[in-house]
Amino acid sequence: MRHTKLFLFFLLLVLINQPTSAANQLDSAYIERIAKEYLTDKFPSTEQEKVRISIAKLDPRIVLKSCNVPLTANIPEKNNGRNVNVKISCDESTPWKIYLSAKVEITKAILIAKTTISQGDKLDDSNVELAYIAINRIRGDKLTNSNIVFGAKAKKRIGKGKAITKRSICLVCKGDVVTIIASSKSFNIKTQGVALSSGNINEQVRVKNTRSNKIITPRVKAINQVVIHL
Repeated sequence: MRHTKLFLFFLLLVLINQPTSAANQLDSAYIERIAKEYLTDKFPSTEQEKVRISIAKLDPRIVLKSCNVPLTANIPEKNNGRNVNVKISCDESTPWKIYLSAKVEITKAILIAKTTISQGDKLDDSNVELAYIAINRIRGDKLTNSNIVFGAKAKKRIGKGKAITKRSICLVCKGDVVTIIASSKSFNIKTQGVALSSGNINEQVRVKNTRSNKIITPRVKAINQVVIHL
């Protein structure tokens, strides 16, 4: 009886110290979770970008072997596209690996036309909104700051759902009456002029000073406002 108790005691110790990965970790759900956690760390969401990750289900016919060391995950090849393969590896004395297909969808917040905007229309929250667009559909430098865009005019027709770009708007448009600020370290002088060309923030435009009739090339400072540094 005493020998039986000792045997059961040692058997209990062995069972307590057995690794649990084979029983409750190496099912398909656990492997898929490792892959998703790896991709979530590699492609984190931010205020500007949202990331949606979907992992393909493992073939139920695949038999997963146990692993007595922590599993590792990586993307073996350089891949900036939406479809990636995640390699899950067991690096113990008898190693094994398995690949899972995954889709990484990254969207970026940009300003788009809420409705069709006609040439000459002013942009505001009635016709412009912030929307998350898949980055593979974004071409060129798109605008994201409504503080810069609101009050600007459309240089050309902007279709509903189309992105707002610098090329499609102007803070100072040809023919606008603008405020000219002549600025130095000690003083600022304001006068009026007429824009002879169109431009956006920090871009140079041609302006005719209505008091002197001189043509100058100040830089756009804000909506219908230009500055020239003396």
